[in-house]
Amino acid sequence: MANFDIYAAITDRIIAELENGIIPWHKPWTGTTTGAISRETGRPYSLLNQMLLGTPGEYLTWNQVKKEGGSVKKGAKAKMVVFWKVYPREKKNTDGQTITDAEGKPVMEGLPVLRYFNVFHIDDCEGIKPKYTAENTKHADPIQYAEETFADYVSRSGVRFENVRQDRAYYSPSQDLIRLPLMEQFPDTAEYYSTLFHEATHSTGHAKRLDRLPKDAIAAHFGSEEYSKEELVAEIGAASILNVLGIETAGTFKNSAAYIRSWLKALKNDKRMIVSAAARAEKAVKLILNTAE
Repeated sequence: MANFDIYAAITDRIIAELENGIIPWHKPWTGTTTGAISRETGRPYSLLNQMLLGTPGEYLTWNQVKKEGGSVKKGAKAKMVVFWKVYPREKKNTDGQTITDAEGKPVMEGLPVLRYFNVFHIDDCEGIKPKYTAENTKHADPIQYAEETFADYVSRSGVRFENVRQDRAYYSPSQDLIRLPLMEQFPDTAEYYSTLFHEATHSTGHAKRLDRLPKDAIAAHFGSEEYSKEELVAEIGAASILNVLGIETAGTFKNSAAYIRSWLKALKNDKRMIVSAAARAEKAVKLILNTAE
């Protein structure tokens, strides 16, 4: 157990799916009961765990299955769910010495450590019926809802937005500006909103919001690890938002070959990258949807 590398296990799984042409974050996610949810709490799993679990539905640990009088089907394979556990430790200065307060007592800080446990999908269990029924989270007019959601984000955040007849879609940190082509230039409405919320996710990284964007623009050129990480954040964020809003995401993935090559290279060089990107995307989504806890 001590030699098990959670970061490597997570990265290997994501890389395997990318190499097979599967984009693991383009699936139903948090915010609806159509995603992967904990049977114990009824709450959707984090974005990273949604990627790791993949299949929507309820998940239970082996002990939870037994507690409810059920059993795991022969040959069923468990899937990994990760979580952060914070351990207290004494805070050290740059020389490695313990920092103390005015009374001479050690100053404590929390050390977050990534941990995991295994769960089974309810379809892999016998003698247990689903506890939660799927809710209809799609609105009568998802496009109007998308417009209202984005308008609310613009109002709260202060980011500028422009629709211009052009061939580029981008977010400019220096101008704090999202600029998109006209909606009529997009072949599909979902493509427009996928692009819109991709750039909106980028905008959450501005210094006056989540302060996530690299300070050195040169270091963030296409293909670099910094660029790839931020693009992962934006794509994961956009896919999640479109699902929550009830807009079909099939076919909205852009420039897949270029992105996949870039991501594969970056992921192989940094096994913590996908964990970090998913956590950052979750914060961005909550900010845009105004659901931050």
